[in-house]
Amino acid sequence: MKNRIIQANHLAAFTQNLRREEKSAATIEKYSRDVAQFVHWAGQVPVTKALVAAWKEALPEKGYAPATVNGKLTALDRFLTFWGWEDCRVKHVTCQRKLFREDRRELTREEYFRLVNAASGKLRLMLLLETICATGIRVSEVKYTTLEAARQGRAEITLKGKVRTILLPGKLCRKLLKYARKKNILSGEIFLTRGGKRLNRKNIWAEMKALCPAAGVAASKVFPHNLRHLFAKCFYDACRDLVKLADVLGHSSVETTRIYLLSTGTQHVKLLDRLGLVGETEFTFCLKLSHFVHSDEMPNLVQTNG
Repeated sequence: MKNRIIQANHLAAFTQNLRREEKSAATIEKYSRDVAQFVHWAGQVPVTKALVAAWKEALPEKGYAPATVNGKLTALDRFLTFWGWEDCRVKHVTCQRKLFREDRRELTREEYFRLVNAASGKLRLMLLLETICATGIRVSEVKYTTLEAARQGRAEITLKGKVRTILLPGKLCRKLLKYARKKNILSGEIFLTRGGKRLNRKNIWAEMKALCPAAGVAASKVFPHNLRHLFAKCFYDACRDLVKLADVLGHSSVETTRIYLLSTGTQHVKLLDRLGLVGETEFTFCLKLSHFVHSDEMPNLVQTNG
């Protein structure tokens, strides 16, 4: 097992292979970060199945949720497979399929429009919010919003070895073209920094978070991917076609799309209440009994009932 001590060259080769496989920049960054976390935890101890299992057990103790643990194990699985160390892989945490989303992360239409209004003094940011939310694109796909796409009313997106066409609403196209004229953009990408460089994920994330106080929206709800979730829910409410929505979002499986349509915990509780399966008889009796215990009527009640 001495040859299974992970060195810097192991990580570098793994990352290079992810690039050859044309994984997205976000995937490469996440997989590399998760494997590096394991390496830091393991130190110079040779990699074994027992060591990986110990890491799996240690992650929840650090506060990681089961889904996050599985995500990290997936990254490590890819690394171990790349180096031919499949015998060191461990089973993932068994998770029940989620039935609802946390309320603290659910962005509503009303909250979205408050964010847009809060960004009215920052035209680029306002258009960026509307572009992501009105098309359902990923933040990594913003670069495909070009002047040519706005003119044609459609964008050709290439990601993960797949090409899909996204249609742009007419009103959005007119706004984008007007913005491009104002900024003297003659071709190519529309969303650029003042220096003419492409906006990165961190730029977009930070600008969105900065809107929260003025918009009165919890920061936990404001991040680019949540706009994509809101688009998915609105699109499905309009057409009720899960397969079509999966195609628009660029999902290979409708099971992935289903996650985007989860109701909130509050909505789920309301649904359960509407089932009407909890009676009131026993609760009413307990209330009456509690009343009698704290009054002079109790002896009479006991005597009456024998």
